[in-house]
Amino acid sequence: MAIRRALVSVSDKTGIVEFCRELANLGVEIISTGGTKTLLEKENVPVIGISDVTGFPEVLDGRVKTLHPAVHSGLLAIRDNEEHIETMKKLGLDYIDIVIVNLYPFQQTIEKPNVSYEDAIENIDIGGPTMLRSAAKNHAFVTVVVDAGDYAKILEEVKAEGDTTLETRKRLAAKVFRHTAAYDSLISDYFAKVLDEPLPERLSVTYEKVQELRYGENPHQKAAFYKKPISSGGSITSAEQLHGKELSYNNINDANAALAILKEFDEPAVVAVKHMNPCGVGIGSDIDEAYRKAYEADPTSIFGGIVAANRTIDVATATKLSEIFLEIVIAPDFTPEALEILQKKKNIRLMRIGELAAGKKRESEWLVTSVEGGMLVQESDVHSLTEADLTVVTDRAPSAEELKQLLFGWKVVKHVKSNAIVLANDSMTVGVGAGQMNRVGAAKIAIEQAAGKAKGSVLASDAFFPMGDTLELAAKAGITAVIQPGGSIKDAESIAVANAHGIAMVMTGVRHFKH
Repeated sequence: MAIRRALVSVSDKTGIVEFCRELANLGVEIISTGGTKTLLEKENVPVIGISDVTGFPEVLDGRVKTLHPAVHSGLLAIRDNEEHIETMKKLGLDYIDIVIVNLYPFQQTIEKPNVSYEDAIENIDIGGPTMLRSAAKNHAFVTVVVDAGDYAKILEEVKAEGDTTLETRKRLAAKVFRHTAAYDSLISDYFAKVLDEPLPERLSVTYEKVQELRYGENPHQKAAFYKKPISSGGSITSAEQLHGKELSYNNINDANAALAILKEFDEPAVVAVKHMNPCGVGIGSDIDEAYRKAYEADPTSIFGGIVAANRTIDVATATKLSEIFLEIVIAPDFTPEALEILQKKKNIRLMRIGELAAGKKRESEWLVTSVEGGMLVQESDVHSLTEADLTVVTDRAPSAEELKQLLFGWKVVKHVKSNAIVLANDSMTVGVGAGQMNRVGAAKIAIEQAAGKAKGSVLASDAFFPMGDTLELAAKAGITAVIQPGGSIKDAESIAVANAHGIAMVMTGVRHFKH
């Protein structure tokens, strides 16, 4: 076997002229369509049109050109099947040995601002996927290419042996089916959005590999990092790494958690995260003050953690950051002087995230969680509330300052693993109790961490109190105000305890479980 005829039709023309010229120099006949044929002719690469093969003109604005028996017989014929060989001879058809096709730019089209429905639909490729699937199915005999990165390897083999190896054809065929599956997933997702059917009867998702990871949560687990083909800004997938080692699996998880908390705040804010839980959150008049508060919230746990800021890192902040060991610093940007200070630390990872739009309403995304044999899909928790959403349930209403701290604490506790308790004062966390099997246990941890700072602080709880014991603990620690969802059959007991100790308590009617 040898490659004698090639069919070429590409929207991404990277490297196609050079590749086809090399094939032509090897005696391969090039068949092409539309814009690809025009380009090859312009570059003096020998080429014949698809209509010369099919004997039928390209019609309907190019919608029908390769959907023809002369094309698909040439792709699907089994070369060692006598009946197929006789049929091809009888009909005067010839084989196609290599197909180089990539598809209409559907993704690039729907990424355009205000793209019309009609434009999106017009960029759904029909002939391309059909040729790719035909060629990939018959990979025992046909080489199929969707990725310009494979051109060099193919040329190397063809020059050496006149054809590609079966192993290469298998690998390329597998890539084709992944490619067409991803393409169809994008189309399916587009229709789900247009029709407002986010949870259809069948759900297909596609992601692109960003990098292989050394391992997962632990060294014995394999892992890789993938991103959505269309990613929003201000996410870890869109961040630019400026310095340091490659991100690990745990780094990526922690950075994602830090950014989720950071997006709750419009004012200068800094979030420190350890094992996907905040160990310190602070807001201030500038980023330096916000970092000081985040650090002072828990100077022990921040060591070896991840710090995220929603303002450019300046010299003053960089100097403080450089004084401790941190895995990652992620921020919209770094001043040149700040970057120089932090780059002196060899292993710290510095990530530029770009601007996080202040005051922009956060859009919910669909979160996918694997379970054995399936997956769970839910909206991301972007619920927010204001003072007007709160119900005062105690004799004493919170003061203006207490109310400010309660709303701050509520933004943080939403991102702490359940059962979760957060203590806050002076626009910073002073105690965090995360991931406990009972609520009073979470409160004990938060109060113990806060130590003397618990007195005069406020308490935020991600879910209701099943009884009054957490309020008794809060009163003993000197906590002055509480925010919680309410909804327990024993709400009256908690309210009575709060009243007995002069604690102001508000209810939100919304819980924030995070498992």
